[in-house]
Amino acid sequence: MLTIKLARQGKKNQPFFRLIIQEKSKSPASNFLEDLGYWNPLIKKGEFKKERILYWISQGAQLTDSVNNLLINQGIIAGEKRKVTTIRRDKKEPTKVGAEDKKEVVKTKKETKT
Repeated sequence: MLTIKLARQGKKNQPFFRLIIQEKSKSPASNFLEDLGYWNPLIKKGEFKKERILYWISQGAQLTDSVNNLLINQGIIAGEKRKVTTIRRDKKEPTKVGAEDKKEVVKTKKETKT
């Protein structure tokens, strides 16, 4: 299944996105069929190939949630916005030793030395 999605470009802390069409299962970093435009979120400007986007949608290409909302904001397509879900992985926090526990450890070390 073909999907229109965003591929991140640019430097660290300077994101820049290309609007591309490719197979849904492929990574955005791999080869794509066609470049359909770009979006710069820092200055909130972009350029889109409206005719080609509408052509691919008519051929059955699906839109990701972010692309759908972006194209609605730009007035290229009409419809309702979708809720965008992000996957965030929680990092395991190391166990923190409280101040009271540290004092007890220090006391036991001092007692063993004397």
